Amino acid sequence: MAIEKTYAEINEKIRAGKAVVLTAEEVIALVEEKGVSEAARQVDVVTTGTFSPMCSSGVFLNFGHSKPRIRMQKVWLNGVPAYSGIAAVDAYLGATELPEDDPCNSNYPGEFRYGGGHVIQDLLEGKQIKMQAVSYGTDCYPRRELETYITLEDLNEATLFNPRNAYQNYNCAVNLSSKTIYTYMGMLKPNLGNAHYSSAGQLSPLLKDPNFMTIGIGTRIFLGGGVGYVAWNGTQHFPVIQQDANRNTYGPAGGTLAVIGDLKQMKPNWLVGTSMLGYGATLTVGIGIPIPVLNEEVMRYASVTDRELYAQVVDYSSAYGLREPGNFGYVSYAELKSGKITIAGKEVPSAPLSSYPKARQIAGILKDWLLQGDFYLSEPVQLLPSYKDEIVSKTLEIKGI
Repeated sequence: MAIEKTYAEINEKIRAGKAVVLTAEEVIALVEEKGVSEAARQVDVVTTGTFSPMCSSGVFLNFGHSKPRIRMQKVWLNGVPAYSGIAAVDAYLGATELPEDDPCNSNYPGEFRYGGGHVIQDLLEGKQIKMQAVSYGTDCYPRRELETYITLEDLNEATLFNPRNAYQNYNCAVNLSSKTIYTYMGMLKPNLGNAHYSSAGQLSPLLKDPNFMTIGIGTRIFLGGGVGYVAWNGTQHFPVIQQDANRNTYGPAGGTLAVIGDLKQMKPNWLVGTSMLGYGATLTVGIGIPIPVLNEEVMRYASVTDRELYAQVVDYSSAYGLREPGNFGYVSYAELKSGKITIAGKEVPSAPLSSYPKARQIAGILKDWLLQGDFYLSEPVQLLPSYKDEIVSKTLEIKGI
């Protein structure tokens, strides 16, 4: 008999303390021992996790009104500009924003020691943040300058809103050139000197529900150490199947999520300001998503292993930046996690930008929340696009003047 469960049924089991919850790692062993059908019958929720640099992140801040009032035209937090073209005392601080006096890459490779992501972490750590604002002045907002110190507690609201997080799958980056290059995939050594990847593989949320059968708008998640929600599909959301020149398929590629949550109930160890040598500043974000086992199909995807999940190998010295077609094939996450892969007959050391131990910890925390009845599943109001939808990545056409 086909296995069919509902969100309401699973939530009732959580409420009664009878739900069976396993992490995505743990469920792999169960499926290998008892098969997909029996595992789907036994398990109610599978938890996932990822902890990785996620550039498209930031926070909406409401500062409250000063006396006299000010309509903030420009705002700086510890010298980092925040976008204030929203309302009088609202601003959005992006994770990759830099102080205006940062030397950037003028002294190559730049260190990018402090940016928006670091301000977010400082706020979570309870540190005082220097806030400066200027205004052109209006009849209702007469003040023209403001300089003070604030903490997270002082803010009316601080809403983490990340337009593109939890990238479904990403490239394995290499460097074919004869010089060291610095990228958002880290420092890549010349002549295939190393290979970097950025995924938790078999623990990563969108690799365990590639068709978005359970993850959609309104899904309740672990976000930055607190509770958050999927707000929409993320920017650059292109959920397609990777395919080589011979039309062999290698699994999911580019789905993304926009996520939202209250910064005030998050933790600094799960939102970490990060400096990328020669590239910029960003924020490393912890995300965990529960996958309700509604049927066998959900379990089949939730139990795939690193051996079955692949990243394509791409040259970042030329092909990536110039958007040239082609790659060096596909490599499994099992191979990547072994610490070495073979490219064009050469053995190349591989290393992650994401943290697998942290991803495991997030999946474990989310599991504990569910078992303790502190976290319930929310049924998505609208599922995100599936692979059946035809989604094409657009290229900006650059025209001469």
